[in-house]
Amino acid sequence: MIDLQKDGGLWTVTINRPDKANSLTKAMLEDLASIAADAGTQQISALILTGTGKVFSAGADLDEARAGLATDDVWERLSGRLAGLECLTIAALNGTLAGGAFGMALACDLRIAVPEARFFYPVMKLGFLPQPSDPGRMVALMGPARTKLVLLGGQKLSADEALSFGLIDRIVPGAELMQATTALTADCLNGKRPVMTGIKALCTS
Repeated sequence: MIDLQKDGGLWTVTINRPDKANSLTKAMLEDLASIAADAGTQQISALILTGTGKVFSAGADLDEARAGLATDDVWERLSGRLAGLECLTIAALNGTLAGGAFGMALACDLRIAVPEARFFYPVMKLGFLPQPSDPGRMVALMGPARTKLVLLGGQKLSADEALSFGLIDRIVPGAELMQATTALTADCLNGKRPVMTGIKALCTS
């Protein structure tokens, strides 16, 4: 249910469980974390994270969430590994982003979304704390008040609102999403790795 395509220095990771709104099981999260760890050892130039169908991910699989997945440390391990990659990372959000799936998108360098995407993280309603790193990353992108709007107010953002808030970086029609996302990786794929890693370090210091 997690597909990996390798094309030279570009890896494309696809969540492929469209019949369940790409909800994530523990096994799927472990696969994603393992891929992120492998990417860190391979000196790739870019990694794209996307989904199949009309939803990027609805977050945790409901049955597994009730059994404890919602508070499992695998979410934090995954986002930490993605955030620590030296390559360019892009979340190509083919649809709605919800719940714990926020972490992996927030950990990427860029977030590109389709116009139909919606963004919500209903931890207050569900009675869970967000993953530890998620609020800080959200605040860095869109400020504390708007982060509270989502996490405490339970508001669902449209793609236009997410773009104006700084949560996402660009809106692209669905038919053009992967082409537009891949185009953003061209300079890193063709450039010098020390320059890429140096720029990324300067941007995060």
